Amino acid sequence: MRSDVEYSPVGEGLGMRDYWLYVWMRRASVIVAHVTGLGLTLTISLLSRPGTSLFSWHPVCMSAAYCLCMTEGILLFSAEGSPFCFKSRKCKLRLHWLLQALVLIAAATGLGFMVASKNVSELPHLLSWHSVLGVCTLSATLLQAVCGLCVICPKPLRLSSSVPRLKLYHATCGLLVYLLATVTVVSAMFSDWFQASVKGLAWWALLLLPLFPALVVMNQITNAYLPRKKITS
Repeated sequence: MRSDVEYSPVGEGLGMRDYWLYVWMRRASVIVAHVTGLGLTLTISLLSRPGTSLFSWHPVCMSAAYCLCMTEGILLFSAEGSPFCFKSRKCKLRLHWLLQALVLIAAATGLGFMVASKNVSELPHLLSWHSVLGVCTLSATLLQAVCGLCVICPKPLRLSSSVPRLKLYHATCGLLVYLLATVTVVSAMFSDWFQASVKGLAWWALLLLPLFPALVVMNQITNAYLPRKKITS
């Protein structure tokens, strides 16, 4: 006798006790990702001492954009450990749009402060890997926002692809943008400013911290959007 059974790799082969342990571990990892994003934003903001110079606002805006707003904008769709798990999906979508709009505003503001600081100091632009990655990240974020508009308004834009496929493209591109943003944040920790502010074990700890939310986000998106297989028996 043949029957089709929907298959999901999450929790496969686990007993009830192991399954609940797995669920709580996933919840704990999402909560730690929330705390890490907020902690990184606060730490970088304190280190930059906003208001002391034009440049001081650049790390504040960029960390708020990518470490906090973008992370929360993705993790709010997580079923485990999200503070918005009790909200409807429609409410989550609105919060997602709001947070991603804040990402663009904060990132553009941070870029403006950096350009102004360079111009005042009469220093050349785009000489470091961090600056090049930052421009690429901001450009990719803008393109991802356009992709999000395509998901929201497929009919007015006369798009031929189906909405589920557009959502898959949007999620995949969003993951790539987030990973690019993570690389950009990590590269900032090799800058002269950051290495002069943080040294020793603290520097290594802050260097590794952005990687944890990236792993959680990657796991969330791949589990939600990877094609499900079917098995026959």
